[in-house]
Amino acid sequence: MGVSQSKTKCATVGIQGIAWAFGGMIFALVYCTAGISGGHINPAVTFGLFLARKLSLTRAVFYMIMQCLGAISGAGVVKGFQGDNRYEMLGGGANVVNHGYTKGDGLGAEIIGTFVLVYTVFSATDAKRNARDSHVPILAPLPIGFAVFLVHLATIPITGTGINPARSLGAAIIYNKDHAWDDHWVFWVGPFIGAALAAVYHQIIIRAIPFKTRD
Repeated sequence: MGVSQSKTKCATVGIQGIAWAFGGMIFALVYCTAGISGGHINPAVTFGLFLARKLSLTRAVFYMIMQCLGAISGAGVVKGFQGDNRYEMLGGGANVVNHGYTKGDGLGAEIIGTFVLVYTVFSATDAKRNARDSHVPILAPLPIGFAVFLVHLATIPITGTGINPARSLGAAIIYNKDHAWDDHWVFWVGPFIGAALAAVYHQIIIRAIPFKTRD
């Protein structure tokens, strides 16, 4: 929203700054909450881990509810700081498929982007790697945050980057304009498909490959 407020992108941090802000914050949040909830701040990631049988259905549902409530609260705080007029003028930070792209383009971007994120989560927290490389659990939030950064660089021009249904839902509810809801399904269906593909790929294909322990 800060970038949208400026007359020229050169006067702001630009798309790269937005990507760094998201990636850096995800890194910090995952690092801080990993010991509490496992760093669950994204329904798509939670869904992928549920499919991989890494958490129960009850826990997954409660995580998703809390994630959505947190996103709604966060969007409300942003609106409070921006003020109604400026908030609505800047689009409320809501995710939409941008002009020049079809809903299919947006869906594809969300599927691929979420696949990258969720597969990174699986790889960074894999028990096989933990057994082989003791430093992996400590460094896990870093590649996760960096994956979020890279996905934002690639998909901001297409969808504004969802890859987190809760983030998209919170902004849509607080902004509450028709065009924000028109494309909203893209930001649930895409991330959930991407997460499911990442879970299948990691659990069935990658985990089936034997690895050698260090001598």
